[in-house]
Amino acid sequence: MSDNHMENSQAGNSTNTVWQIIGRLITAGIVLAITAFFTPGFQISNFWSLAIATVVLTVLDFLIAKFTGIKASPFGKGFVGFVLSAVILYVTQYFVAGYVISWMAAIIGALIYGIVDYFLPGDEQM
Repeated sequence: MSDNHMENSQAGNSTNTVWQIIGRLITAGIVLAITAFFTPGFQISNFWSLAIATVVLTVLDFLIAKFTGIKASPFGKGFVGFVLSAVILYVTQYFVAGYVISWMAAIIGALIYGIVDYFLPGDEQM
């Protein structure tokens, strides 16, 4: 009976992980939409551009964190995290149609993104 309980527990953990990822993506999309709305020079043309940009930002952040150990967050690792956040916001425009941002908007957007992300509830661990 304990083997069956362990299998159910592992299945439940993977389901929870999927929901955590989906929740994190939804939260990141909301934060990105708010950031684009309040940042002059930052435009996201439609919902699909927002959705794709959210995935691209999340993947870029994950890859940078995985290979460097630095979380690209304005409040995560101080100045380095702030610069990485601005660079990621800027570079995303080369992967997503309908996502346009200038360097200055990326800097302002990184600050706004960090402030909004700080106040929205979310789990930092995955």
